Amino acid sequence: MRAVTIDEFGAAPTVTEVTKPVPGPGEILVKVSHSSLNGFDGAVIYGFLKDALEHKFPVTLGKDFAGTVEAVGEGVGRTAGDRVFGVVMKPVVQDGALAEYVVVGEGYGIAAAPEGLEPAHAGALGLAGSAAVGVIDALAPQQGETVLVIGATGGVGAYAVQLAAKTGATVIATAKPGAETEFVKGLGATHVVDHTGDLAAQIRALSPGGVHAAAHLAGDPVAAAALVAAGGRLASTLGFGPEAATELDITVTSVMANPDPATLERLADAVVSGALTVPIAQTFGLDAVGQGFAAFGAGTVGKIAVTVA
Repeated sequence: MRAVTIDEFGAAPTVTEVTKPVPGPGEILVKVSHSSLNGFDGAVIYGFLKDALEHKFPVTLGKDFAGTVEAVGEGVGRTAGDRVFGVVMKPVVQDGALAEYVVVGEGYGIAAAPEGLEPAHAGALGLAGSAAVGVIDALAPQQGETVLVIGATGGVGAYAVQLAAKTGATVIATAKPGAETEFVKGLGATHVVDHTGDLAAQIRALSPGGVHAAAHLAGDPVAAAALVAAGGRLASTLGFGPEAATELDITVTSVMANPDPATLERLADAVVSGALTVPIAQTFGLDAVGQGFAAFGAGTVGKIAVTVA
């Protein structure tokens, strides 16, 4: 089968022929139709996770997948032809979704794709969406509170802005003037601040005592924490946790994406109902995925989708 792989850290992703996987007990072989790019892929390419996770080369890139069940292993309840989506969640970095087929476990990182969920949207939903759910659940914003989303234009940020706005909170999003500002306003942000300027001064002008809660998805976590009012909350997807904030009078939570079936189903239902928009900015075919990574690295607004089949 065709897959996007790297043979070593720092190598350019290329489309190669690899062996089509076979599902074992409790596993599902998915014929992938759509995927998307995430920051995790870049971290794998450049070796940022080599000390945290085991890697086996060649590594097939890609976390998100949408497609249909091709075959199942022993003990699996799904059947061939079922529409599914999710996130490749394995302890060793080797198998990925930027491929014609991927094998995943039945119990975690996969859910049925409901009617009304477009495959392209399903393929850009799982990882970033579940990370955003974790962040907003940790912050638990209330109606009338002010929530700052730092890194609002990325995949996780675009979902987080929407989820925070749905709670009735006033959302302040970081974005550059122009197209980025219009993008986050379209997602539900009430105010937009330019992260390339004096962020603290802009926040003080909008919320003199600091914000009630902050989603830290980019930039300096200490600077982000300083923007939160005493007694407030900060949730970070970048490894900033409570042990690093013992002297701060705020609650800090370190969040990792948790694409369990319940979270994936919650996201899918929100998209189908119209409560959540999948912000696809650009779409690339498998053969052009190198251009997709270049666009991702240059800083895109929203998600970069990949059409596999």
